[in-house]
Amino acid sequence: MKKFLFLIMTVVAFLVISGCQSSDSNQQSDGENTDSLTPLDETAKVVIAEDGSASGAGFYIAKDKGYFEEYNIEVEFATFGNSDEMLPAVAAGEVDVAGGISSASFFNSIAQGIDVRFIADKGHNNQGSSYFTFVVREDLKNEIKDYPDVKGKKIAVSTENGVDHYIYNEMLKHADVSQDDVEFVLMSDFSNMMSAMGNEQIDLALQIEPLITQGENQGIHQRFHDATDYAPEAQIAMVLGSPKFLTERRDVAVRFMAAYLRGVRDYHDLFIKDIDDNGEVISIMANHTALKDEALWKEVGVTGLNPNGYIFEEDVEKQYQFYKENGAIQGELDFDQIIDMSLVEEALDLIGTYEE
Repeated sequence: MKKFLFLIMTVVAFLVISGCQSSDSNQQSDGENTDSLTPLDETAKVVIAEDGSASGAGFYIAKDKGYFEEYNIEVEFATFGNSDEMLPAVAAGEVDVAGGISSASFFNSIAQGIDVRFIADKGHNNQGSSYFTFVVREDLKNEIKDYPDVKGKKIAVSTENGVDHYIYNEMLKHADVSQDDVEFVLMSDFSNMMSAMGNEQIDLALQIEPLITQGENQGIHQRFHDATDYAPEAQIAMVLGSPKFLTERRDVAVRFMAAYLRGVRDYHDLFIKDIDDNGEVISIMANHTALKDEALWKEVGVTGLNPNGYIFEEDVEKQYQFYKENGAIQGELDFDQIIDMSLVEEALDLIGTYEE
């Protein structure tokens, strides 16, 4: 009898250990499919509004590495001229998923009845190596060394009452310099900022990769500290979801999010953890974006993407308040309704949490 009880206890212990190992395996950081999601019975098409921006990395990698296909999802990329065309298509369910960049006009569209949800991170700055940060003219690098030195200077920013303007404002607050003590230069084209630097028309600019690295290599400018010094949680872009996609096609949406996060994790493994993948992710990025130089991908400050999908919710609201204080907001927003992390959370329950 004792031998029988010992045998039973041994089997139970084995099953418990096996279960724990199975649970732990769901938390692997690479793109290997360790989740419990089964493929859809029928192929489902998901339309993504994406224009080749680097922040779409999760979409590109999940597509090219077959993560969407594993769940029987076929993705189609659609392009739009601007957000005024794209947002109504998302709200109507003609587009399932898109990217949105914070701005007063973006929030105003939602306040005026364009019904979309913020469902995942699509762009923030990585600590100390921001992809969206200030640069200073090369010939002024010894004059403008620290933040207070920006006083009296001409600073180029690409948008007013957008996330650029918000980051600019945070930098000035950090520098303890008033907006009246600098010259705000509105310059919508980032490439023009490079030319203006070369012609000594501006002193600093809020620039974006790969132009930051290219300008450094050409001796036009150099990085001016880092945006995470004063805006460490600036939510630059969000993944948007159509309410119809999130409700009427929930089974598709959950699998889509799981595949997307697996793509983001492969990206994070390479660029943040420096886990070599024999050039696969960089090749995918070069194929889908305007930066075709694979060697340059190893130099640039890349877009930050949360491998667990969450956005900086408080910062989104902080940006909204900044635009509102500037008189640029034309309606009230209920962020408890607009920010919907339930899809991310459902996907994480199935594929596990990414451990840094």
